[in-house]
Amino acid sequence: MVVDPGQLRLLALIERHGSLTAAAHALQLTPAAVTQQVAKAERDWQVPLVIRGPRGATLTAAGALLALHGRTVEEASDKAGAELAALLGHLSLRLRIGTFQAAALHLLPPALTALRHRHPDADVSVVDVVSGRGADEISAGRLDVAIVASWGMPLASSPHLRAHPLLLDPMVVVLPDDHPLATGQPADTELNLKQLRDESWVSILAGHAAREQFHDAAREAGFTPTVRFETESYDVAQALVGTGSAVALVSRLALTHAPGTTHRELARPRPHRQLYAVTKTDPSLTPLADMLIDLLRDVARDITATWEAPLQEEEQRSSKSPHGAEKPPVLRGDQ
Repeated sequence: MVVDPGQLRLLALIERHGSLTAAAHALQLTPAAVTQQVAKAERDWQVPLVIRGPRGATLTAAGALLALHGRTVEEASDKAGAELAALLGHLSLRLRIGTFQAAALHLLPPALTALRHRHPDADVSVVDVVSGRGADEISAGRLDVAIVASWGMPLASSPHLRAHPLLLDPMVVVLPDDHPLATGQPADTELNLKQLRDESWVSILAGHAAREQFHDAAREAGFTPTVRFETESYDVAQALVGTGSAVALVSRLALTHAPGTTHRELARPRPHRQLYAVTKTDPSLTPLADMLIDLLRDVARDITATWEAPLQEEEQRSSKSPHGAEKPPVLRGDQ
């Protein structure tokens, strides 16, 4: 026989309150509905369960036995509800973040500091994730927010994921500090890749989107780069440039100012990568995750402002004609 927990709970309430009417009130049902449920229970169990009298209702021995188990059902239900509430409260304060090195160094710390000030009881964890795996970790439910990068192409679309744009991270040229292009021109001079066609290069490993973007940019500039060193790390690339052996394209966010190196901006249109915060699209996104994304955007705006400030100052200086009249502003496509 299949046991109906609702019948067990009903009998426990009748025993506790001593009447069908009071049990009906506790269940927010009509007395007639409770009477029908009792009748059904007696048919199902094939035994009398309730004795009705002028002063209320009492249970038969069979009814009392089932009521005992009904109290156990009630206790288990109350405990489950309390534990679920505690779990949901914990989940609303839990934030699992995946990120890659440059974002972990520059984007995430200010955002997490602000988040901690607002929610000191937040349960935050951070794990290094290869950028290409971040979306997969979100889909699998192992992360709540993943900071990822895309080189020149939008992220693959998914109906279950949402990409929140954070930062446009331009590529810059890292040169040995005694390189002619580093010593013979002002520091704010923008270089064209054509000027570097005869150089030896440090590049990200073949097969990576950054490597493909680099070769595409070189092809558009009319040359095939001579790659002497390959690495998976922008840090290693800059250290190798510091030996004087090669030059490299490195993301602006990943600049380390390694000893023996300097960097120059590229002329526009310059290669870049787009940074995103990836989340699920379903309502499981917590307010804490929403807040983190807003804070990451604030940090990204501040970083972009520090990058653009020297360029804006130079543009303001060059916008003056010899006679003091201002030239029309130049609108740049990626600003």
